[in-house]
Amino acid sequence: MRIGLDVMGGDNAPDAIIDGALGSLDQLDQDDQLVLVGDKEIIEKAISDRGVDDPRLEIIASTQQFPNDVSPVEAIRGYPDSSIAVLAEIASERKSSKRGIEKVDGIISAGNTGVCVTAAQMSMRRLPNVSRPGITCTIPTFAGPVVLIDVGANIEPKPHHLAQYGVMGGIYAQLILGIDNPRVALMNVGGEEQKGTSHMRDARDRLRSTPSINFIGNIEGRAVFNGESDVVITDGVVGNVMIKLAEGLSAGIFKAIGREVNAIDPDLSKRLEVVIKKIYADHDYHEYGGAPLLGVNGLCLISHGSSVARTFTNAIIRSIQFCSSGVNQAISEKLALQEEAVV
Repeated sequence: MRIGLDVMGGDNAPDAIIDGALGSLDQLDQDDQLVLVGDKEIIEKAISDRGVDDPRLEIIASTQQFPNDVSPVEAIRGYPDSSIAVLAEIASERKSSKRGIEKVDGIISAGNTGVCVTAAQMSMRRLPNVSRPGITCTIPTFAGPVVLIDVGANIEPKPHHLAQYGVMGGIYAQLILGIDNPRVALMNVGGEEQKGTSHMRDARDRLRSTPSINFIGNIEGRAVFNGESDVVITDGVVGNVMIKLAEGLSAGIFKAIGREVNAIDPDLSKRLEVVIKKIYADHDYHEYGGAPLLGVNGLCLISHGSSVARTFTNAIIRSIQFCSSGVNQAISEKLALQEEAVV
């Protein structure tokens, strides 16, 4: 597999991306390759400073950086040699051949999410039969992992987009997380049939009439973390707010527990430290590496802006797993059958 990384994207770039890439090398096969995209001098110096010389590392130079205040489309069209734009191009058979570079199987970036989504759709294009790609996030819960789609790519989805998310999320849960016959639910203000907007009720009816998924109906936000479903469908606004709220709440709870226990009994706090760290690690988003943009022709894995080295190491391993899983083929085939059923 050839996996491309945006070395210049994210709060901790470029060191975290480079360290994460180097940290993954001992877990890769000898014929795997990591393609590092960014400022060539910075990348070469960082690798040299770390004393690494590995033929599986390839560097592709990018020469531009876009300002934070430009729109995603303007960022790609106005700065075609930015690391995200170059990365998306080398994931396209047509555009990578124009650059004279061998195509990569998947790309990873912790840069601007909107720009990543736009770049992937403009260069990689959509899979056959996919109307709108959706960012798919795995949420670690005490009842097991839950797939949430969409978390930011499509903020105003139409009912048929949400129905397709149900198919895509179910396939991801089955082939990547190993969940047999995953339960798919639609995020709503209540579990009752009459709840929600007309769009939500239309999406519910479409999901219920899709034979390829195990649709169980509406689900409330509080039910996401108690194991009532394996896949939760939502629009990009609600999904994005959910994951960021969960991240902040989780970090706050662990800090509050540590602070209160330490205030009551410092010795008890020291004894519980290992337990608390273990629980936190089991529910840490860094372990999942990033969120794939399901529905594009290839793999675009979007990592958190605050990702650290181990986040990228995990992202690389999970990217290789995704590329070998057959998820994209299964999505295209199931959506084709769905379209035939509608016709």
